[in-house]
Amino acid sequence: MVLAAIAGGPFVWAQTVQPSAAEKKTATTLTLPPSPIAVLPESFDGWTATDPPKTVNDAATLDPANVPALKEYGLDFGVVANYKREGETLAIHALRFDDESGAYGAYSYYRQNGWPKESIGTGAASDKNRVLFWRGNTVVDATFSHVEPMSAGELREIADKLPVPGGNKSIAPPVLSYMPQDNLQKQTTHYALGPAGYVGAGGVLPPGLVRFDLGAETATANYSLTSGIATLTVIEYPTPQIAQAQESAIRAYIKAGSAAQPAWPKPLTDSDTASLEVRRSGVLVALVSGDAIPDESHRLIETVHFEANLTSMGQPQPSDVQKTAKLLMGIAGIVIVGSMTAILLGFFLGGGRAMYRMARGRPISSVYDEEFIHLDLREDIVKAPQKPVAIRGPRPPG
Repeated sequence: MVLAAIAGGPFVWAQTVQPSAAEKKTATTLTLPPSPIAVLPESFDGWTATDPPKTVNDAATLDPANVPALKEYGLDFGVVANYKREGETLAIHALRFDDESGAYGAYSYYRQNGWPKESIGTGAASDKNRVLFWRGNTVVDATFSHVEPMSAGELREIADKLPVPGGNKSIAPPVLSYMPQDNLQKQTTHYALGPAGYVGAGGVLPPGLVRFDLGAETATANYSLTSGIATLTVIEYPTPQIAQAQESAIRAYIKAGSAAQPAWPKPLTDSDTASLEVRRSGVLVALVSGDAIPDESHRLIETVHFEANLTSMGQPQPSDVQKTAKLLMGIAGIVIVGSMTAILLGFFLGGGRAMYRMARGRPISSVYDEEFIHLDLREDIVKAPQKPVAIRGPRPPG
């Protein structure tokens, strides 16, 4: 018992000893970087959160009225925070999407036509005390109790710290590149990936006719033409065959007029029927509507042109391990090829020599040859008397 207590004594002491005050002062404190989910700060530019920013994964909790549209745009999660500063309040909802296309689509869905443009993030607009902007794959919706001249600058501090995704997640919707830029009203472009987003952003056609279930994506924008405002809808389909079929269906729907089923939506009934025109280019189907005269509407829709561009995607560079393995495999290949070449040469050269010896009636291998070196000396030559040889030269002295 005594030995056990002595043996266990140092271990127990090591477990119960407390650090001294000097050791506490010299201890190093490690500060971990903030979590990537912490999209909104707890304080910025004098604003202080009343509670820590809350992460919400349920779209119904973030925005119950627009759940279908948020799901179409690929909502990942949201962060909600309420701030106070000198009696003023600020409520911010930050919505994170799968990629930049979804973020831009959600931004264009929430932003109404005619909202003044702001310089925040990648794109921004405001409506009285509400400011909406997006950057990367995040959309921020901020509501001030009182808007001041520096309110936009305060939100830029948040926008500058928002992460920007890379790779395919940073690609803008391709259909936007086919929208003509001349006479375009910049704050009227809307991008949709599904029926809820298309209808909510004021789509011209019935969503069932667009056929989002076939992979369609749409871009809609207003154009200020000389004779009036024209609305251009560009629909991109996965293949030209689908686009051709849908062009025929949309053309027949427009031609049916008041007898069309389902009935024309309000944007179509408010348009000049003489200016309605449908056109296809590759995988694109374009529809022009509005109040512009037919000639201007026709010129606008003629500018929509599809070009099939092949993009070269960068290939990943091999690592050092892969380079070493490739080098060793090359060396092994050279050794194998050299060995096989030596064997084949030996076979052909040795076989040729053997065939040559067989043709001369000799054994295949020279091992069986009884060859030796001998002198062909005759007996008569050995026994013949030798004649003296006279040596001419100076006589020796004496």
